[in-house]
Amino acid sequence: MRVVSGSGARSGPGRTFALSDVHGHLDRLEAVLARAGLVNGPGSWTGGDATLWFLGDYVDRGPDGLAVVDRVRALQAEAAAAGGRVGALLGNHEVQLLAAYHFGDLPVPALAPYPDWLSGWQAFGGRPADLNGLREEHLRWLSDLPAVAVDGDLLLLHSDTDHYLELGATVSAVNTRTAELLASTQVDDWVTLCEVLGSRGAFRDPTARRLDRVLAAYGARRLVHGHSTLGKHFGLRGRAAVAPFEYAAGRATAIDGGVFEGGELLLATIRTGRDRR
Repeated sequence: MRVVSGSGARSGPGRTFALSDVHGHLDRLEAVLARAGLVNGPGSWTGGDATLWFLGDYVDRGPDGLAVVDRVRALQAEAAAAGGRVGALLGNHEVQLLAAYHFGDLPVPALAPYPDWLSGWQAFGGRPADLNGLREEHLRWLSDLPAVAVDGDLLLLHSDTDHYLELGATVSAVNTRTAELLASTQVDDWVTLCEVLGSRGAFRDPTARRLDRVLAAYGARRLVHGHSTLGKHFGLRGRAAVAPFEYAAGRATAIDGGVFEGGELLLATIRTGRDRR
């Protein structure tokens, strides 16, 4: 696998794309997908048999998180009908939103300095419209999102962390455990899941041991992730911050351009082990 480019790529037969951390910016999402030829003017899927991955954090911090959720859900159905695929992963902000919904202002000492899930969610960019607008179909879809996916030889994660291994030693085990935690009525289970998905920075270790361990466990050669913005967390500025960033000797790629910080919503064009030339 190699990451080819960022925002200027166009859809073609069998191509694979990934983006992350939309954070309620529906207009930016529509513009990026239209430029790539994945949707038309009205926003309907025109990507044919292309694959598009969303790596989590649809909600919070931006104008309309639930509109982004609804858009991704619609694209999944449209792409499937056209022979394409839209995959979606769970991000830490989805966990925080769901926890705020389920537990509200119930005291949670483990969240200190925040007294409860509602306060913690608000502190990290929670928008009342997202919480108040949740419907049963949103709750089901969000609660069914997997945490990890492998496409060809590519590992897809929301967060740049090896703490996923605490949830399971295989992709199936991680996603099964994630589903169990999302269905739990025990508040500490939600704290555990949020801590896993909220951690970052594991793969910048110059020895690459933590990256090697994750890739080996989940049967992949390289990974793409969101969560850690190119500006704040990787220190990139200018032209360097408007394209996917490869690091760890080219085996890890960060694609969160920090749209909520005024950065770019990046669409990475990916070559996986499924489409070697």
